[in-house]
Amino acid sequence: MGDIKAPNPTLLIIAAFSRETAPSEETGPTAWARRRCEERFGPIRLESEAFQVDLFTDYYAPSMGTGLLKRFWAFERPIDPGTLAGIKCFSNALESEYAASHGGDVERPLNLDPGYIDLGKLVLASTKDHAHRIYLRDGIYAETTLMYTRKHWQPHPWTYPDYQSGEFQRFFDRCRAYLKTLRAASSGC
Repeated sequence: MGDIKAPNPTLLIIAAFSRETAPSEETGPTAWARRRCEERFGPIRLESEAFQVDLFTDYYAPSMGTGLLKRFWAFERPIDPGTLAGIKCFSNALESEYAASHGGDVERPLNLDPGYIDLGKLVLASTKDHAHRIYLRDGIYAETTLMYTRKHWQPHPWTYPDYQSGEFQRFFDRCRAYLKTLRAASSGC
């Protein structure tokens, strides 16, 4: 029998996307969500460039429209990976709050997808069950979307096409390097 140990802290990431033309403007959905997430999780340490969602999928077009831009945030403070379900519940509540208070011509003006990066994997939370997803709690599932092996991010058959792209993975490399630095500092190495 192995010893039960607390998990290593991981790096919280959130993918935020919407149809706004300038995600950095102060009044758009992404800026609103950024402020709310920083209130809850602390400062953002790393932010990606904006990626065009439509290059990879049209899945979101019926509920969100077209011309979607996605960017990632990685937060300064590490998290316990066991908190992922609660984080997904919070991000879903933010999406609903924004849609109710800002209306608009689309059903879903904001999408927030949280997950975490560990040294060997990138895990995403979901409300949808599937064969490769593990139930956490409160209607939330998790999947290992990418694994890090041989100094590269490796996809699985279920990995979303955009997460397989070099642009995304370069950002995840930066996140992983930051997490390594945090762990080295906490261990005194």
